[in-house]
Amino acid sequence: MARTTAAEALDPMLCFAVYSVERQFGQIYRELLAPWKLSYTQYLALIALWNEETLTVGRLGELLGLDSGTLSPLLKRLESRGLVTRSRAAADERVVEITLTDAGRGLSSELDDIPACFGERTGLSHDEYLQLLTLAKTLSERMRDPSVQPKPNHPQGKGK
Repeated sequence: MARTTAAEALDPMLCFAVYSVERQFGQIYRELLAPWKLSYTQYLALIALWNEETLTVGRLGELLGLDSGTLSPLLKRLESRGLVTRSRAAADERVVEITLTDAGRGLSSELDDIPACFGERTGLSHDEYLQLLTLAKTLSERMRDPSVQPKPNHPQGKGK
């Protein structure tokens, strides 16, 4: 029986292709954001705030798909750099609100060209970009759908 190589075994796996793309995305964003000493996740938090000005920690976590254990240290770093402030909501002191500072707002214009720079690095045409974005969103929605269950012969589907 002919054995396959590791590359032949990994090549048709969607999970490996997505993993490889995610690693490459991360590397490109690390390079692009390095002059500002921002992580990709910090950049995403700033994008959300540039569009809303103030968000609760809970809402920001929902938008970014992050739990408070991951989000809190990220926000502390942004706050220590003077880019955001954290404060208790007047209406409910259990709620923490994140607000941009003037310095945080100012970064918006400095980082305006990051999406275009990233787009150039991908080599995708505008149409390819839109197709990939649509497919990625569709896949994400389907994978979050609780009605999608493992097949009966799959170990996770047995006994249901």
